[in-house]
Amino acid sequence: MAKQQQSFNKNEKEKKRLKKREEKEKKKIERKENSKGGAFEDMIAYVDEFGNITDTKPDPADKVEIDVDSIEIGVPKKEDREEDNFSNEKLGKVSFFDSSKGFGFIIDNQSQEKYFVHVSGLIDDIQENDKVSFELERGMKGMNAVRVKKL
Repeated sequence: MAKQQQSFNKNEKEKKRLKKREEKEKKKIERKENSKGGAFEDMIAYVDEFGNITDTKPDPADKVEIDVDSIEIGVPKKEDREEDNFSNEKLGKVSFFDSSKGFGFIIDNQSQEKYFVHVSGLIDDIQENDKVSFELERGMKGMNAVRVKKL
């Protein structure tokens, strides 16, 4: 069998690869020698009371004691929470109501927002342009008018 011959091009590529590898190794050694490194304390960063990262150690005299028992984790139970501001009665005007389909919309007098109303949330029968008082409850798609009374 014939001996495998290396062409001039293959030799040049191999030389370039070796040269590149040696340069990479030299750069690695140079970086290690010139790195500041230093002590662990020089690498630590602190967070001040405003949330900014700083290299100065915080003053222990400025430390604030926090009562761990006063921290609440989770959502408070419904009976513990204060009533929502939606529970108070609002005044408005019926802008649209379809009695055959059983729904409509009420415009709040103060905020001019439209609220959905369903026939199940009515106390009195209503028609368009009636002045009404109502309360708000969170529904699946937003706030709904409930306990709607005609004025």
